[in-house]
Amino acid sequence: MVNIILQIAGGIMLLSIILALYRFFNAGSLVSRVIAFDVMNIVTVSLIALITLFSGRTIYIDVAMIYGLLSFLGVIIIARYLEKSL
Repeated sequence: MVNIILQIAGGIMLLSIILALYRFFNAGSLVSRVIAFDVMNIVTVSLIALITLFSGRTIYIDVAMIYGLLSFLGVIIIARYLEKSL
């Protein structure tokens, strides 16, 4: 039962990445693209955590944490750049 729920959650996450990609490529402003990029990063970290549950290898949690920290730092840097340029 738990595996079915996790598979459904994975499907919903993949759907949200597709919707964020659509928003990223069809956004009107640069700020909307940065937000879509951040959403894709958050969902990717969640997918890595879900893969960790399915595979049983705990090293992927470390990978997800590092990826999350680096993506957060990247979004902060882009936001600072946009704040100065706008």
